[in-house]
Amino acid sequence: MIIWDLVVVGAGPAGLSAAHAAARAGVSTLVVERAVHPRYKTCGGGLIGTSLAAVQDRIEVPAHDRVDRVTFTRDGRREFTRRNDSPVVTMVRREEFDDRLRAAAVAAGAQMRERVAVRAIEQDPEGVRLRLADGTTIAARTVIGADGSSGVTARHVGVRYRQVDLGLELEIPVPPAEQERWRGRLLLDWGAMPGSYAWVFPKNDKLTVGVIAARGAGEGTRDYLRQFVDRLGLTGLPAEHDSGHLTRCREEDSPLRNGRVLVVGDAAGLLEPWSREGISFALRSGELAGTAVAGGDLTGYERAVAERLVPEMRAGFRLLDVFTRRPDVFHALLATPPGWRMFVQFCQGRASFDEMLRRRPIRAALAVLDRLPAPLRPTVVRPGS
Repeated sequence: MIIWDLVVVGAGPAGLSAAHAAARAGVSTLVVERAVHPRYKTCGGGLIGTSLAAVQDRIEVPAHDRVDRVTFTRDGRREFTRRNDSPVVTMVRREEFDDRLRAAAVAAGAQMRERVAVRAIEQDPEGVRLRLADGTTIAARTVIGADGSSGVTARHVGVRYRQVDLGLELEIPVPPAEQERWRGRLLLDWGAMPGSYAWVFPKNDKLTVGVIAARGAGEGTRDYLRQFVDRLGLTGLPAEHDSGHLTRCREEDSPLRNGRVLVVGDAAGLLEPWSREGISFALRSGELAGTAVAGGDLTGYERAVAERLVPEMRAGFRLLDVFTRRPDVFHALLATPPGWRMFVQFCQGRASFDEMLRRRPIRAALAVLDRLPAPLRPTVVRPGS
């Protein structure tokens, strides 16, 4: 039996970044993937500057739009639009973006096997064995799991989650008039449900339209999407894809490794808690894990995540708390020049939320918001009550 130095489970941005980093360093690397590239992936497909920086030396980004204008609304009302001199977000279709990452990993020396499903993981001091759906086994000295938060590697490592959200998304082909209406502009709507928001991301002849909210309010989330699409005037246009997925953010002390099995990206619950942006965390955590394997220091991956990614997530949870409690204040702040500058800095990768929330004026503003009484929520009167 061939014993690979590294087997990566899952060929999304996290897994392919891990494979690229390891294979480039001379590690014999195999990537196994359930699907076949190029494949559709439920995802807004907006790349912030942090993601662009992570892949700039690896691929040419297949951009379908570069956004320099953002329209904000609060549950369909209080609309305003801000414009920046340079693009703030780059729009990609994940089937194309991931396929280019796959090609880069292969060019670096990694091998790929598609239509391969991993059913179980066993390990001992000598290495790891992956039992596949067809009954065969793959042996490796180390495994990196990038098969999502519901995958077998996350269960094997014992990842625990602090936050679980439901995202619903439509991929809608649109006629030329709608393409022109949205070219270079995205829309973010802060919803009525606590912590929820909706988006429109333009991609030339298609729009990605979606909503996200805490898991447990499925019907409310579906209603939000229906109402949002109706407000946009897109109800009569058939969707090419109609999909949903759960996003999961890890507990801060959740494990990232079990023996010689590491988890990255969604499998590790690594993403930004407020925006639920995960691509930048996938790309960076994958590269950190692949580099750690190449260097023979698996604990180095855990240290790197704690130093580089955990502070950003901690700040994101703080931001989500403010957004959930006071969405109207959050919306109003974005309309101000300082609020818009902060948003642009985050989107362009020039400052993380962790860096922003450590600034003295922002700390003072958050302290004031914490002392204010909670806003009253409308009372729902039911028949017979």
